This record gives sequence, structure tokens and C-alpha cells, in this order.
Amino acid sequence: MDRGQAFTQSASNEAIQRTRTIDATSENWPFEVARCSPAIGAEISGLDLRQPLDDNIYKSLRSALVRYKVLFFRDQDITPAQHVALARRFGELEVHPAFPHHEAHPELVIIGRNDSKRGHENLYHSDVSWREIPSMGSILRCVTCPDIGGDTIWINMAAAYENLPVEVKQTLENLNAVHDFMPLFSIAVDEARHAALRKQFPPVLHPIVRTHPESGEKILFVNEAFTTHIDNFGMHTKDHYRFGFDFKLAEMDLLQYLFRQAQAPEYQVRLRWKPNTIAFWDNRACQHYAVQDYYPAVRHMMRATIIGDRPV
Repeated sequence: MDRGQAFTQSASNEAIQRTRTIDATSENWPFEVARCSPAIGAEISGLDLRQPLDDNIYKSLRSALVRYKVLFFRDQDITPAQHVALARRFGELEVHPAFPHHEAHPELVIIGRNDSKRGHENLYHSDVSWREIPSMGSILRCVTCPDIGGDTIWINMAAAYENLPVEVKQTLENLNAVHDFMPLFSIAVDEARHAALRKQFPPVLHPIVRTHPESGEKILFVNEAFTTHIDNFGMHTKDHYRFGFDFKLAEMDLLQYLFRQAQAPEYQVRLRWKPNTIAFWDNRACQHYAVQDYYPAVRHMMRATIIGDRPV
């Protein structure tokens, strides 16, 4: 190795070490915390998630989740029943209407991709924002994954909002957006169920900027997978435009601009999966993106989702 290579390797090692430095502000939590990026994400070690969480561990994990937005756990060989029990410790669990479920645990979604089934989750999104009461968070475990590829990216949407220009924040005040189940999931369910699902899950209104119920942070709460349009855009901005079509064009431009905020690497963390890795994310505060670069390799995941609260 020449001097240049040695310097580069040394600098790389130092950068990795700085990134994974144990967080000294972890308030005497009963586990170790290693931050994964400046904006979002932490790896938790020193816990066996096969064991029930006592009150101290539960409260500490919940606090860490609110702070870091997504938590990663390695080498957690838990059973489906333990997976469901772990998630239920944080709240009531949902049953997803479109994804296949574990045969013994309907709360446990099965996400399987292989050489005959290509994934289509490569959109920046917040899970089930189409529900009147979206999820608080999800716990996703890797069962099988390729050696390379199939990463997942999470995005801190509180940071995305915080860094918006002041005039954009002013424009967003009191605006709501429509979130809809059908545009994306209509292809995942039988056409015969469409009418029943439309009745069960009508489009819902959520504020474009929601307030986190635990941290008080303001969060940009629109996503390209489920947000279809801004509900009351023209009523709040009519003085700025000339004709009716101006309202629609301006609304579309604004929504696309807001969608693009999730694409900024400065707000992101990326996880390379290994079997028995678990990711637990705060769905109120972040979006995620499942990278579909591994076809036709096999990737098999299980996810339990915790019901949250009505966005305000």
C-alpha cells in the first residue's frame, strides 16, 4: 500500500469511527447507542429482543426512537411470535389490507421478493398515511437478503421541514393534503375488492405540516406514494394567481417541490441488511425508500406496524 492509499484508508477508518461513536447523551439508557449519520439513525447494541422489554428498556427505546427516528438492531434471531410481542409493547398493531400476512399472526406482514416477483416499493413514502390514523412506527426484520443490494433508506422529515425557506413555511400554514390508498394499492389487490376497499379506506385529509405528539417537532407530512393533491391550496393563495389553471399548476409545483425534500442525502441514513437485522422507525417523523436493485435475488422480510395517532 502506498502513502496515498494508506492516508485514504486511515481517513476512511477515522470517519467510520466518528460516525459510530457511542452517543454520550444517551441518558444512562440500558443499552449502547452508536449514531449512524448526523441527521438520523442509531444502532442499538446490548439488548436481546427475544426477551420481553421491562419498563426501563421500553421507555429508553421509545425515547431513543423519538430522538434518532430509526433504530437498528443486529443479530436478533426472533420468532414471529416474539416479533409481534415486541411491536405490541409499543401499542396496538394494525392488519394491512393488501399485503400477505403470516398464517399464525395476521399483524405480521410478509414482504417477499424473488426471481418471479419484482419489488415496487421504490418510492419515498410514509407507511399507511392513507389511514385516518396512520402508524406510529414499524418494526421490520430481515429473514433473507442478498449479499449486495436491497438496502433501505430512511429520511428525517423534521429536518426536511426545518430547512425549508421561511416563505415556504408560511405558505404551508393551515394547508391540508389528501392521502389515498387506491392509486398505489389497487394493483396489489383483486379488482373485485376495489369497491369494498374504496368504501373502507376513502381519501383522508392530513395537515401538510404535522406536530410530533412526543417531541413537539414540526414534520413535513406529504409523500409521493400516497399524497395525491393539496385540498385547500387555492383558498389560501388566490391573491397570488391570475386564472383558475394557475391554482392547479402552482399546487402541482409546490407538491412536487415538497416531495423532493426527501431526496436530500443530508437528511438520510442507509441500511445494508443482513439476516436477523431489525429496523424500528418512527413513521410519524420519517419516510423511507426500499432500493429495488437486487432482482432476481431473494429478499424476504417481516413487518409489524404499530397504530399511531391522528396527525395534527
